[in-house]
Amino acid sequence: MDEATSAGISEPLDLVKLSLGERVFIKLRGDRTITGVLHAYDAHMNVVLSQVEESIHLVDVTDQGEPLPPRVERRNVEMLFVRGDGVILISPTQQ
Repeated sequence: MDEATSAGISEPLDLVKLSLGERVFIKLRGDRTITGVLHAYDAHMNVVLSQVEESIHLVDVTDQGEPLPPRVERRNVEMLFVRGDGVILISPTQQ
């Protein structure tokens, strides 16, 4: 019996269910990533997180159209609702 079956995983959302109350990494559209503690989710991948750190990956350009070095803007949020249509992936974070 493989590890996934022994953990009671029979559907994709079962993996998300195992992460409830745990810290997760979420990649979003628009070059954004967030990490936070997962409190709730639904079949549309709408999620509620606490202790959230959001990172926005930006590449600015000069007036001549030349790209500047990439930079990351970060912000912390106590509680956040994320609409599921922006979610690309959800993964448990490495402790």
